[in-house]
Amino acid sequence: MAAPTPTPADKFSFGLWTVGWNAQDQFGKASRPDLDPLEEVRKLKEIGAWGFTFHDNDLFPFGDEAAREKQIEGLKKAIDETGIVCEMVTTNTFTEPIFKDGAFTSNDRGVRRYGLRKVLKNVDLAGELGAKTFVMWGGREGAEYDSAKDLLAAHQRYAEGVDTVAGYIKDKGYDLRIAIEPKPNEPRGNIFLPSIGHALAFINELENGDIVGINPETGHEQMATLNYTHGLAQALWAGKLFHIDLNGQHGPMYDQDLVFGHGDLISAFFTVDLLENGFPSKPGAYEGARHFDYKPSRTEHLQGQWDSAIANMDMYLMLKERAQAFRADPEVQEAMAYSGIDTLGEPTLGEGETLEDLLSDRSAYEDFDVVAAGERNYGFVKLQQLAMQHLLGFRA
Repeated sequence: MAAPTPTPADKFSFGLWTVGWNAQDQFGKASRPDLDPLEEVRKLKEIGAWGFTFHDNDLFPFGDEAAREKQIEGLKKAIDETGIVCEMVTTNTFTEPIFKDGAFTSNDRGVRRYGLRKVLKNVDLAGELGAKTFVMWGGREGAEYDSAKDLLAAHQRYAEGVDTVAGYIKDKGYDLRIAIEPKPNEPRGNIFLPSIGHALAFINELENGDIVGINPETGHEQMATLNYTHGLAQALWAGKLFHIDLNGQHGPMYDQDLVFGHGDLISAFFTVDLLENGFPSKPGAYEGARHFDYKPSRTEHLQGQWDSAIANMDMYLMLKERAQAFRADPEVQEAMAYSGIDTLGEPTLGEGETLEDLLSDRSAYEDFDVVAAGERNYGFVKLQQLAMQHLLGFRA
C-alpha cells in the first residue's frame, strides 16, 4: 500500500537550508552543489509542500545589499507563480565571525547593536512577504566557559533584544509572532534557553511576551534526553506553541537532523498523535505548519535530496493514518478507559468544592482504601502495546 500523497491541506513546510544543504561539515568538503534557492521554492511546490521558510542568508549572501534586493524580487515572483506560502522567516546570526560570541548576548556592545539591526531588517522582510512567524534560534547565544559571561547581564540583554523586536512588530502592526527555538548545545558548548521549559520561563519575564512563543525541534529536545511530545504538550497547555520543527534524532548525540521518523519512531508516532488528534480531554488538530528542519544525508546527491524531502512527508502521513486508527479503535478506547485516562481530565477539587470541603471529606483520606488503590492495575503496558500494534500495521 502506497503512502498518501501530500496536499496543501497537510501544511507541510521546509526550510530552504534543509533540502539545499550542500553537505559541507566540519570534517569534509561539500559533497553536492549548491542549489538555487528560487528553484528550491518551485521544486518544493512541485513535490507537494504547502510552504517554505528561510534565513535571510539562505536567499542572499551576507552583506550583499544588491543581491538582497534582486533575490527578494525573484522570491516574490516564485511565490506568485506557484502559490506556495512563505510561512516563517528567520535570521542567520550564527555563521559569520562577527557572531562568534552571539548577537543579542555578545560581550561586544557594537555586535549586539548590529545583530539587533539585522534582525529588525528581516522582521520587515517577513512582514513584506506575509509570514506569520519569526523564529529566533540563538545558536551562538551562550558560552563554552562559565567565566566568560556575566550570566545575569546575558539574560538581561537577551530579554532586551527579544522585547525590542516584539515591540517593533507591534509598532509596525505586522501580523507576526516570535517563536524562540531552544537547543542545549552545538555550536556553542552551552546555549542559553536550552529547552522548552527554559524558554517558557524566559518568555514570562518579557514585557511583550504576549506575542512571543516557542518553536521546539524534535532533535534539540532529544539531544537533552527530554521527551519532545511532552514538551509540545506543555507548550500547548501554556498557549505558546507558535511553530514546530520536525526531524529525527538518536538520543544525546550531535544534532543529526535526520528525516522525521528515522530516529525515535515511537516518539514520532506519539508526536503525530498529539498534533493530529489532540489531547483526550481536548481533541483537535494543531493548526500550524508541519515544518521539517532536517538535512539530507551527506551520502545523498541531487535526486536523493528531494527523495529525502518526500520521505519526511511520507513518514508524517503514514504516522498520521496509524495515529488516527489508534484513537478510533474501540479496544484502544476501552483500554484508555480502564487506565483512567478520561478521569485525569476531572478536577481534583470538584466544581464549587473548597479546600475546607476536601479537608472535611473523610472518604478523601481517613476512610480512603489505600490498599485497594495500591493494588490497582492501570494497564499502561497493554495500552502501549495496542499503540505498537497500530504503528507496525498489525491492527486495522
